[in-house]
Amino acid sequence: MSHKATIPIGPYHPLQEEPEFYKLVVEGEKVVDVDVRIGYNHRGIEKISESKSFDQSIFIVERICGICSSSHPIACVQAIEDIGDIVVPERALHIRSIIQELERLHSHMLWVGLAGHFLGYNTVFMWGWKYRELICDIMETVTGNRQNYAMHKVGGVRRDIEKEHVPYILTRLDEFLHHLDMIKGSVLDDPVLHVRLKGVGVLTMEDAIGYSALGPTARASGVNIDVRRDHPYAAYDRVKWNVITQKEGDVFAKAVVRILEMYESVSIIRQCLDKMPAGPIDSNPKDIPPGEGIGNAEAPRGEVFHYVRSDGTNSPVRHKVRAPTYMNFPTFRQTVVGETVSDATIILAAIDPCYCCTERMLIVDSEDKEILSAQDLIRLSQEKTLKLKEKMRVK
Repeated sequence: MSHKATIPIGPYHPLQEEPEFYKLVVEGEKVVDVDVRIGYNHRGIEKISESKSFDQSIFIVERICGICSSSHPIACVQAIEDIGDIVVPERALHIRSIIQELERLHSHMLWVGLAGHFLGYNTVFMWGWKYRELICDIMETVTGNRQNYAMHKVGGVRRDIEKEHVPYILTRLDEFLHHLDMIKGSVLDDPVLHVRLKGVGVLTMEDAIGYSALGPTARASGVNIDVRRDHPYAAYDRVKWNVITQKEGDVFAKAVVRILEMYESVSIIRQCLDKMPAGPIDSNPKDIPPGEGIGNAEAPRGEVFHYVRSDGTNSPVRHKVRAPTYMNFPTFRQTVVGETVSDATIILAAIDPCYCCTERMLIVDSEDKEILSAQDLIRLSQEKTLKLKEKMRVK
């Protein structure tokens, strides 16, 4: 006779960098159900924005997520520009794309490192975070900050990319590509990772569409969507690049999409640097008229969407934010049920969740539960990897 047990992960858990709650219902090692609760770190970003000027709001939304501190501001400024039909100079559009793709490189490399850590491949973890530093160095040189770049503003960008910075950027990107080739080989050609990740946490194309999944989560299931191509902004329609998709929908496919996307990001940056025209970087708009505007951007995790309404004053009267993780969260239930507890954390990590972007509501549950520690979850994952290695040796 089977016996069901509950394994709660969170809401405050050492494995999660931010608070969210996942209640796994298991029979033995098999997950038979899951309950996902979000919104434990509500900070009231939208309401705060409505008490600030339009220019101040951009700095507020930049703090929604440190890893997406270009994606939220660029969507926000595009929503405000939509209200006033504001024209952005060509040079500024190219700079926006460069900053956006540098952020994608930074985010995807961070994910590769964390995924390696969850699987017990701490060498990949150290590689990913070490070589991510090259991108952070570029950001620091260009913007003055390694995160929270403060680059985007209504009508353009706040800082130019100086001519003397270009050789430095290109040299760093070449160095980054050299290391990316190594990581690509070590991850995509490793037979243990193939066995460990292929067929795990499968999200079918039908389910990806049904749950309105976004970004790499959707593209790994064969859904060919990307805001940069489908709703062009910045300079993405001025350069050539490819939307990366896979059809398997498993954890391995999500890793492939992110790794191959980094090559496209480097190509986009190089093309933008080469094609970037001379001229102003800001159209200096003075007033925002009454009206409504929307702005969207392809963040590293998928489409980020901002809605802004103006009454003609210097502050938004309504500011609504929808982050990609908010849309990708529901797919976790579809992909984890039927899998083992040792796979639950990597299936969750495969959507690259950004918890602070999803702030919405608070659920309080005082029921006493046995909590697994971060080391317990990592140990289970690593033990499965060792079992697979031994099984492969026997064969």
